[in-house]
Amino acid sequence: MDFTSLNKSFINGKWIEGKSQRTFDNQNPYDGSIIQTIRLATLEQLEESFLIAKEAQKHWAKITAEDKKDVLKKVIEFFESNRNSIVDIISRETGGSVVKANVEVDLTVGLVKEALNMPDELNKVKEVPAGIENRVNRVHKLPLGVITSISPFNFPMNLSMRTIAPAIALGNSVVHKPDSQTALAGGTIIAKAFEYAGLPKGVFNCILTDLEEIGDAMLESPHSQLISFTGSTPVGKHIGKIAGSMLKRVALELGGNNPFILLKDGNVDQAVDAAIFGKFIHQGQICMSINRFIIHQNHYDKFVEKFVERVKDIPCGDPTDPKTIVGPLINEEQADKAMKIIDDAKEAGVKIALEGKREGNLITPFVFIDVENDSELAQTELFSPIATIIKADSDEHAIELANDTPFGLSSAIFTEDLTEGGQIALSIESGMTHINDQTVNDHPTVPFGGAKESGMGRFGNPWIVEEFTMTKWVSIQKEYRKYPF
Repeated sequence: MDFTSLNKSFINGKWIEGKSQRTFDNQNPYDGSIIQTIRLATLEQLEESFLIAKEAQKHWAKITAEDKKDVLKKVIEFFESNRNSIVDIISRETGGSVVKANVEVDLTVGLVKEALNMPDELNKVKEVPAGIENRVNRVHKLPLGVITSISPFNFPMNLSMRTIAPAIALGNSVVHKPDSQTALAGGTIIAKAFEYAGLPKGVFNCILTDLEEIGDAMLESPHSQLISFTGSTPVGKHIGKIAGSMLKRVALELGGNNPFILLKDGNVDQAVDAAIFGKFIHQGQICMSINRFIIHQNHYDKFVEKFVERVKDIPCGDPTDPKTIVGPLINEEQADKAMKIIDDAKEAGVKIALEGKREGNLITPFVFIDVENDSELAQTELFSPIATIIKADSDEHAIELANDTPFGLSSAIFTEDLTEGGQIALSIESGMTHINDQTVNDHPTVPFGGAKESGMGRFGNPWIVEEFTMTKWVSIQKEYRKYPF
């Protein structure tokens, strides 16, 4: 299927042309070719979408669990039957390798499959003890209502569907805005999947627009009960302020400065294997990507030598070539930002072990060594194929360095002592720690989320069920109650 014609917003079950006078060219970040041109939706169209979603949700909430599951099963069928076309779009639109694109489709399908377990949660009623005679206390889970979803460019389909699929499975409706740079993978292909599945109109609405058109209206709508956002910490803080003033819930997955720690008793060869994947998958443009390699001094020279040799052989170039691992960054602005980080580090005298190069938006890997943990380089979320390697004097020093950041999303520890490693994992100030693995891990049945400035809330079943539903207490007095006055 050719998805490139899906350049309209999806509102109330219809494909609607944006009413703005402005358009956006969705470009291939590798060669600059235009994939599609989008006429942007206006503030008026967005506000209409929230009203439509509010009304549609009232009906959708009453649909049986089996009917909700039937819709989700057809969504899975759509993704699986169109897999090759979707992989091609993800590679062309995000600059991600074929490996990355296939991983993203697998993650997306996995999310929807797990969402099949959620509609039944709305039918579960828990009875809790009552302190009053002849009373029954029942606890219900109800849909929240309308959920606002805002997704990023890096894993657009996966990071959109981890909000959308549970939200809809739990009886909510959704107003979703993908990043315009990945409008297909993050938005309209998803809308097409729900259209194919027969989702009632208005339950899912996908808006193709930008901040110049709508400002903060995605956040400020009085008809939305929760804002789900994946992106930068500064934007997350802005969302938190608005949501707090309106007493809205938030699910925020924000930036990271993820440490990869090789302890004194860790296996260097295994660590290098994991390090290559965790740093360079999707050019390091993942919130969970390894940002700092913290290596015990006993292994430092050996790790640097082996890591650099491996990095030299990473294939870089056209992401649609199955052999490519490192493709382009998403746009010229991000490539400029990465090169400024590199230039600033060089100017500051940071030692470089591998010099990469830039061709358009493609930046081949750079490796900096002997990096100071308090340097600007180490404290910056790199979001690019730039590796920074830091020497630790001891295991205790490594943990101290790992925690010396305002972020706390993911982390990794390499050690042969799994018992001690488990204890050390609990001392790392992050929402997720992986022992003898790298930092980029996700699954629909784990509590995915960060600590400190890396976010609030948890994705994954059953944690997302609590986030996306309202708990309601209903008491039943079976016999007349006598009151003291």
